[in-house]
Amino acid sequence: MTQQQETLNPTRREFIALGGGAVGLASMGLNAAWAANQVELDPNAITNTDRQTDVLVIGGGMAGLFAAVKAHDAGASTMIVSKGRLGSSGLTPFAKGFFVYDAANEVLSMDEFAAVVSRSALGTSNPVYTRQLAEHSKARAQELREWGFFDQTLAHRSFMVPIKERDIPLIERVVITHLIKEDGKIAGAAGFRLDAEETVTFRAKTVILCTGSGGFKPNGFPVCDLTHDGTIMAYQIGAKVTGKEWNDGHSGKSLNPAACYDGWGDMFDRVPGTNGVEVHHDLGVENNYQAYMLGNPVAGGPGGVSGATSAAGGPTTPVEFQRSGGPEGGPPGGDGTGGAPSAPPSGGEAGGAPGGPPGGGGGSAIMSSPAMGGASAGMAIHKSEGLVPIDDRCASNIPGLYAAGDALGSYMAGGIYTQIGSSLAGSAVQGAIAGVAAAEFAAATSWPVIPEAKLAEVIDEILAPLKREAGYGPAWVTQTLQGIMIPNFVLYIKKGTMMHAALAYIEELRDHHAPMLRAANMHELRLVFETRNMILSAEMKLRASLIRTESRCSHYRLDYPEIDDVNWLAWINIYKGTDGTMQLEKQPFDTWPA
Repeated sequence: MTQQQETLNPTRREFIALGGGAVGLASMGLNAAWAANQVELDPNAITNTDRQTDVLVIGGGMAGLFAAVKAHDAGASTMIVSKGRLGSSGLTPFAKGFFVYDAANEVLSMDEFAAVVSRSALGTSNPVYTRQLAEHSKARAQELREWGFFDQTLAHRSFMVPIKERDIPLIERVVITHLIKEDGKIAGAAGFRLDAEETVTFRAKTVILCTGSGGFKPNGFPVCDLTHDGTIMAYQIGAKVTGKEWNDGHSGKSLNPAACYDGWGDMFDRVPGTNGVEVHHDLGVENNYQAYMLGNPVAGGPGGVSGATSAAGGPTTPVEFQRSGGPEGGPPGGDGTGGAPSAPPSGGEAGGAPGGPPGGGGGSAIMSSPAMGGASAGMAIHKSEGLVPIDDRCASNIPGLYAAGDALGSYMAGGIYTQIGSSLAGSAVQGAIAGVAAAEFAAATSWPVIPEAKLAEVIDEILAPLKREAGYGPAWVTQTLQGIMIPNFVLYIKKGTMMHAALAYIEELRDHHAPMLRAANMHELRLVFETRNMILSAEMKLRASLIRTESRCSHYRLDYPEIDDVNWLAWINIYKGTDGTMQLEKQPFDTWPA
């Protein structure tokens, strides 16, 4: 070991002090060699590429595909930029069930279907977006079939068919860090390449966020590269955000809990399929409550709870949607993941996905050992969180900024997972709607003028962690965040005292640690921005959960266990105040924002 390596590697005593968190770091001093930023490149030599397009689609999943295709077909110059690979990043490769409403084969009309979803969602759904799902799902499925989506396990090749046919520019492995607003409306975006020492700026008349949902990089579920990037970027420029109090309840398995493929590989290996109407009340926090009250792991299989004992009380399923196999007040039967029974849903086709978690998977591997909660920690129910829509065309309160799929808080299914396959289909439907709307907006809008000084300021902000001489590593701050937010008694079985305590820690990370994050290379620079986004997302979840003093759908409070229809027939929206603080407001159900 060289003298320099000895200096950079902490002693055992120093390592233990570092494990103590911020106190350890403060006691050893930021100028200690182990805290120094050992930059592997010259930040001052990083170049910039500037691009221009009518419609900029950010994200390469199902929503991004349809947004780009439909915007192009509506006459707009269109470009896709994605952190990963088209069709192979985010949750799209994992989602294998596609809901199709076929009027010729369904008993319920579209309006009746929307009404049933609303009853299951306890009023939290937006019937306009629920009906849109039913109305357009068949057409979107047909286009996917023509492109070969239902013939292969991975989506990349089929997604590339319409992109190549239309010659739509596709820029992959670019991390977008900033949305740019000028004169009160969207003007573009900026970020950096992962595989080159280069920043990228985009001038655009409209931007469509198809950036998916996100979590706190939990183990055992394929949400680790999603960190609510689009939501937080939009929040920073004044967009309203909703749905942060809801919780997705996917589980991992206790055997090798961090091995995502061990637990969910059967879903990745499937060929996608379609299914029809099958409204559930799934993926809440029933298992979390049982584990909290009984102190035991939750076994897979019907009933979901290890042994014959179950704790009284806790989250409940509306009587209309209870299914055989589950204990009273517990999971409504199923495969032990909070999902649907193991039988295929109605309308399923050969090779398609059976009922189960979002995307249609039964998660059979999980049934071989007790389930471990928190596998999707930080993520809400699909389509329940994201930018607040101001109309039925996926528009946000920032003119020219649209969102679709899991980036849009459309409440298509409400605060609980209600319709198998609706997440993937909803992303396709909303992407198409947003694409046309954005193209029409662009046609009626002049090119925005972004001052060069503003672009230079944004680039300086992007590169700042690379220029920081010493600071906190993003991986360590992320681990601290996970320790604060993922415990069952903070994120799922909520009570005011614990959430206030967690919020104090999150505010410390926000105010002290986030501004001091350092990066040695482009990959670590990505981690810096993802960590910052998760910190703000954690603050949003805690504040929304604190203000909703009731229990409804996937939001459960031990100190407010009952539904409160007097005070809480409303969604919670979050926005950045003029003083920079996080503000919250109520939006009554069945209304558009004021």
